[in-house]
Amino acid sequence: MATSKLQALWNHPAGPKTIHFWAPTFKWGISIANIADFAKPPEKLSYPQQFAVTATGVIWSRYSMVITPKNWNLLSVNIAMAGTGLYQLSRKIRHDYFNEEEAATLKE
Repeated sequence: MATSKLQALWNHPAGPKTIHFWAPTFKWGISIANIADFAKPPEKLSYPQQFAVTATGVIWSRYSMVITPKNWNLLSVNIAMAGTGLYQLSRKIRHDYFNEEEAATLKE
């Protein structure tokens, strides 16, 4: 039974014999790096980089559901990219805009 499932995965149109498998698999590195950056101070985050990560995640998540065959690896990695990008953007925005207001009220 396991052999037939592995053979089905191997012969799938988006299986390991195609770029449709390997491109999203290596794209997980971007999401993992973004997760590792959760420990980075928000002032060191980049708006353009995080907008690009978020936009890529949103756009390609939609695309992965339109193409045939459905590429679930592509969908999952892009959902992760959009999620981590949005989280990093929220950290950066909170730091840049809301911490200044709090600091100003504390000084008064």
